[in-house]
Amino acid sequence: MYGKKGSELIQEFAESEPGQLAAFNTDLVTQVLDECNSHFLHLNSLVRKMNAKTPAESSSANRSTQNDASSNNESPDDNEPPEVDRSTNTELPKDDNYHGLLIHHQSLTRNKRCLMAYVYNRAEVVRRLGWTLERVLPEEIEEKLSTSEKEYFKNHAATIQSYMSALDLDLGVDMVPPKDPYIKVRVLDEIGNVVLSDQLANLARHAILFLRRTDAEQYISQGLMEELTS
Repeated sequence: MYGKKGSELIQEFAESEPGQLAAFNTDLVTQVLDECNSHFLHLNSLVRKMNAKTPAESSSANRSTQNDASSNNESPDDNEPPEVDRSTNTELPKDDNYHGLLIHHQSLTRNKRCLMAYVYNRAEVVRRLGWTLERVLPEEIEEKLSTSEKEYFKNHAATIQSYMSALDLDLGVDMVPPKDPYIKVRVLDEIGNVVLSDQLANLARHAILFLRRTDAEQYISQGLMEELTS
């Protein structure tokens, strides 16, 4: 069935958890692309057949189609505008070749839209990862991406970092404005003495401290600290 593989791509993405990615389905994408190429070859073949018909054959086929439509009280232009053979400036005959051309064209268009939706929605997830992860993807996420998706993440993350460096501002912190600039944290691993924005602190293992959220965020994201909410 034409378009079935493209529908499977969309269904696969729709069944994923929001914000999560399944492994890029290279095999299914390749099958959809192969089907697109097949439709394109059929389209070219049908167009050549239709353009090869003489004006007399075209006129006869069109009159037959119009008579059938009139017997059913239908206008021959109700569904589709007449196609024009640009080389002879005559209407293409609405015969089997014409309707086959419509089927292959619509199937090709549908497959292209499914491929674009699949790639675009995955790219949106990858783009959002650039705001929540460091510039290096975790292995369990990276193995699910295609080569182009990995390159997209790398370039997008580099652009974000460059922009934040120019502003001297970390836009990934406090996406929701905090009620208090300081948070209570517990140090999970030995970090040692560090210079923070407002103090020199000894971040010893198991120490409980009040730190500025902007100072603690980097250690929390690395798993070296945890925020205590109680």
